[in-house]
Amino acid sequence: MEVLSKDIITRWILPLLPARTGGRRATVDPAEVVGAICYKLKTGCQWRWLPVKALFTGEPLSWQGVYYHFNTWGKQGVWKTIWLNSLRLHRRLLDLSSIQLDGSHTPAKNGGAAIGYQGRKAARTTNALFLADNQGMPLAVATPQAGNQHDTFDLERVFAELCALLEAANLRLDGLFLNADKAFDVNRLRQACAGRGIEANIPRNRRSADWQTDDDTPLDPELYRRRLVIERLNAWLDGFKTLLVRYETSLQNWLAMHWLAFTVLLLRKIAPSSTS
Repeated sequence: MEVLSKDIITRWILPLLPARTGGRRATVDPAEVVGAICYKLKTGCQWRWLPVKALFTGEPLSWQGVYYHFNTWGKQGVWKTIWLNSLRLHRRLLDLSSIQLDGSHTPAKNGGAAIGYQGRKAARTTNALFLADNQGMPLAVATPQAGNQHDTFDLERVFAELCALLEAANLRLDGLFLNADKAFDVNRLRQACAGRGIEANIPRNRRSADWQTDDDTPLDPELYRRRLVIERLNAWLDGFKTLLVRYETSLQNWLAMHWLAFTVLLLRKIAPSSTS
C-alpha cells in the first residue's frame, strides 16, 4: 500500500528531515522509513505488526527502528515543520475564501495525557479543535485537550495557537471569514477574531451566557453553508485508521500523526507533473 509515492516523499519531505537520527542503520533509505510510517498512519496497525519486509526494498528496518525514527523526528518538531512548509509552498492549492472551525472527539484506549470521560460519547476521549479551508482541506490543529472539556474551554489560548500556526505558514489572517457553529457563540471568540481582522460568521446561540436579545451581529447564511465542508475533512481523516481511535499514549506522537496526515492530504493534490 503506497500512501505517498517515493518521488513525492523524496522531493517534499526528505529535505526537511535531519541528516541522521543515530543508530547503526543509517544506510536505510529514509524515503522508505517515511513510507513505513505512512503505512502505519493509514492502516492503524500496531507498530509491532508493521510488514517491514514488504515495506523495504533491501534488508528491512525493524519495527522498533521505524518507531524510533518517528518518535525522534516528533521530538524534534519535524512533522509540524514539514506541515507548515507544505502550506507555505502549496498555498495555491488552498481556498481561503472562508475557513471553518470545529472540534472533534477521539476515543482513547490506552490512557495518556489529555484524556477525559465524555458523556455524549460514553467513552474516554481526546478533544481537538481544527481549522479547514473552504474545500475541507486541513489548515491547523490545536494541542488536544481532555475530552471532558467543552470545545470552548480555554478558547482564547487555543484559538491563538491556531492563528499562530496560520501565521507561521505565512497565511494572512486579516480579512479571513471564519465559520463556526453556534456552540462557539461566545464573546471571547468574537473578540479574538475582531482583534485579528477575522470576520466571524457564527449564528447566535440562545443558550449561550453571552446571548443578547438586541444583538445585531450579521450572519451570512450562504457563507455559513460552507461550514459543512468540515465534514469532508472529518471523512478524510477517518481514512487514516490510526486517527480513528487513539492508542498513542504520548500526546506529542498523537499530534505528530495529525501533522503527517495533513501533509499526506495536501501533497496528494499536487499534479504528477510537479514531481518531475
